[in-house]
Amino acid sequence: MRRTPTIGSPELDAATGAALVFKCENLQVVGAFKARGACNAVLSLDAAQAARGVATHSSGNHGAALAYAAQRRGVPSHVVMPENSPRAKQDNVRRYGATIHFCAPNVPAREALCAEVQASTGATLIHPFDNEDVIAGQGTAALELLEAHADLDVVVTPVGGGGLLSGTAIAAHGVRAGIRVYGTEPADAGDAAAGFHAGRIMPPPTTHTIADGLRSGVSARTFAAMRQHVSDIATCSEAAIVEAMRLMWERLRIVAEPSSAVPLACLLERTLDLRGARAGVIVTGGNVDLDRLPWQQ
Repeated sequence: MRRTPTIGSPELDAATGAALVFKCENLQVVGAFKARGACNAVLSLDAAQAARGVATHSSGNHGAALAYAAQRRGVPSHVVMPENSPRAKQDNVRRYGATIHFCAPNVPAREALCAEVQASTGATLIHPFDNEDVIAGQGTAALELLEAHADLDVVVTPVGGGGLLSGTAIAAHGVRAGIRVYGTEPADAGDAAAGFHAGRIMPPPTTHTIADGLRSGVSARTFAAMRQHVSDIATCSEAAIVEAMRLMWERLRIVAEPSSAVPLACLLERTLDLRGARAGVIVTGGNVDLDRLPWQQ
């Protein structure tokens, strides 16, 4: 893994009222934090499991991460992807040698085809978030962030399936019990926030959010970790995601994908109000189709 840098912006501090530090996991290998969890899980398999290969379902970043981890270990990988996955993410998965299996763009179709691939190949499932080794790997980004900035009051991440948020919250509280951890997600895919506030898992809605990496529902494992370690989960509008993404490109001068912009979008809309706080934000990935940026459409 790369120890990714952190950056800030006086303009974004002024816009949100918080002192923000962005952890640039868009500069991680495969262009996303997902490499941390996938490598931890694949390298933890015993020799017999690894030899049969690995499989997963993913909108793109976890698939590329799994392919990268499998390539490093010299074993086959299979990735089930929604047929409408961004071209940049499809290309990233292929770049690391995985076999892609396309499915309809919904969670049941992804899970069903992934089960078929496992049955036909004998590959071991490395779930995108419902896996202890994946969750532990994702938490290492927060450890690095807090090593670099020990004075943070808050850490904020996006949430889809909850692997990153769970790992971040567990790791952050392992370092300092009093630190606050928040999740953020699109209102158009707001099942994690709704479930967090209701005290039970809510089914993921049919969604067309631009934040394609956050369309998954949480698992019992990640939901339990969030309920124990997370202070709250906020949501934001699609328009705010596009605005935040553009601001990150302009002010931070980094390539950030829509899912990465969701924390800043919540701060801009004040659905998450951190005025006066010192906050670390995990920038989750930078895999975007450069020919179809949202402000070009």
